[in-house]
Amino acid sequence: MKVILPVAGKGTRLRPHTHTRAKSLVQVAGKTVLEHIVSRLQSLDVDEFVFITDENGGQIQTVMQREFPQANCTYIQQTEKLGPAHAISLAAGRIVAGDDLLIVFNDTVFIADLDQLKGMTADCDGLIFSKEVEDYQRFGVNVLRDGYIVDMVEKPEQPISKLAQVGLYYLRDGSDFMGFLQQCINAKETVKGEYYLPPVFMRMIRTGKKLRAPEIDEWLDCGTPESLLSTNRYLLRGRSHNHGSVTDSVLIEPVHIAPGAIVRNCILGPYVSVASGSVVEQSIIADSIVNAGAKVFSVILSSSILGDFVSLNGSPRRMNIGDNSFIDIGG
Repeated sequence: MKVILPVAGKGTRLRPHTHTRAKSLVQVAGKTVLEHIVSRLQSLDVDEFVFITDENGGQIQTVMQREFPQANCTYIQQTEKLGPAHAISLAAGRIVAGDDLLIVFNDTVFIADLDQLKGMTADCDGLIFSKEVEDYQRFGVNVLRDGYIVDMVEKPEQPISKLAQVGLYYLRDGSDFMGFLQQCINAKETVKGEYYLPPVFMRMIRTGKKLRAPEIDEWLDCGTPESLLSTNRYLLRGRSHNHGSVTDSVLIEPVHIAPGAIVRNCILGPYVSVASGSVVEQSIIADSIVNAGAKVFSVILSSSILGDFVSLNGSPRRMNIGDNSFIDIGG
C-alpha cells in the first residue's frame, strides 16, 4: 500500500499558529496533528508514505524522522497551488501497477478501523469515507443508491444527503485512479482554477467503477482554533498523562503534561495539554493548549491556544472587598 498525505495547505484559518509552521504540525492533546494521523496508520502494511508539501516540507521531514524513523517517506513539493487533486497528481510517479492507495488529508484526525480495507472493497473499487452531519450545507456530500455512490454534491441547499466527505479515501487500484485523475487534468476540469477530487470520482463512476461511502466512528476537525480545542477535549477525554514536573498544583482531569514541562503552583484542567519545554507557574488554566517552550506566569486562561515559545506574564491582584459586593473583572 502507498499512502499520500497532502500537507501543503497554508492553514489560514489557524493563523497566527500557522504563520511559521505547517498546519499539520499544530499541537493537540500532546501530539501534532500529523503524529495523530500517522499513528492511526501504523497497523497497515504501508510500503511508502508520500508527502505533498509546500516550502515547510523540511518541518514535516524532521517530525517524521524523529517520531517514525522506520517509515519509508518521500517528499514532493507542490510549487503551484492548483488544488488538492493537483497535489495528489504529483505523486503519480510513486504509484505503480498493483499498488492500493490511501489518501489522507491533514486537517482531520479520524477515528476508524482501517485494518479491513481490502475486505471492505471486495465488491467495489474504492471507499470515500464519510460522516453523517446535520450542517450538510457546509460540505461535499455523497449520494447513495443501493449502498454505492451515484453522485457527489458540493454544499447542497436541500438535504439530498447528509453524508459528508471527510478527506479519507481508499482506492483498490491506485494506478487506475491516477489515470482517471490525469484525465481530469488534461480536460482542465477546474473550479476557480483549482482541481478537486469529486470530478475524478464521478469519471470513475460513469465508467462503471463502484465506490462505497463507509462512515467513520469520529471526524475530528483541526482546521480552526475552535475545532482544535474541541478535538483536544475529545482526545483527552478519559485519559490523563503527567510526564512532567508538577509541584504544589491541582490537576483537574483530563490533563496532558508532556515530558520536560514544568508546572508550579497552578490549577490546570479540565482539558489542558502542556507541551514539552513549557513552564507554567501561579496560573489557572482550563480548556486550553500550551505549546512547546511557552513561559506562562500569573494568568487565568480558558479556551486558549498558546504557540511555541510564547511568553505570557500576568499580575496578581490584591483586593479588600466587603459583604454583599458584586465584582465583575472582565477579560
